[in-house]
Amino acid sequence: MAAEAHSEGASEPQRTSRRFPQLTRDTARPEGGGRAASGDYPAPARQWPLLAVLGGVGLGLLLVALDAFRIGSIVIGLSLLGGAVLRWALPSVGMLAVRSRFTDLITYGGLGFVIVILAMMVQPKPWIHIPFLDDIVHFTVR
Repeated sequence: MAAEAHSEGASEPQRTSRRFPQLTRDTARPEGGGRAASGDYPAPARQWPLLAVLGGVGLGLLLVALDAFRIGSIVIGLSLLGGAVLRWALPSVGMLAVRSRFTDLITYGGLGFVIVILAMMVQPKPWIHIPFLDDIVHFTVR
């Protein structure tokens, strides 16, 4: 009898409602979140966009640890900007895709841009000078 009850449950009709289910069982992969290379390749080759960005950030952190703060910070920012370019240009970027393409572009690009600009403004001897940011700093530090 137990086998009959189990076989009856397997023949239930598919849901036709367009409503979201009461209980979600998994999450959808973000757009572009597929493998960057086919499944025949080893894992690092399939995730090369993420590894490229992480490698650049790691190199930047190493430069910061070796007392090249400005250059290391610029490398970190440029790596994030490179991640934004990869996310925009490639149809599948593997685990570099975290949210929607738009959100990833804004996040990677915005953070990368801010890190590069702040690294160029760091004292002593800043490479660029933005007057209104000096005013904001002087206003908040007083």
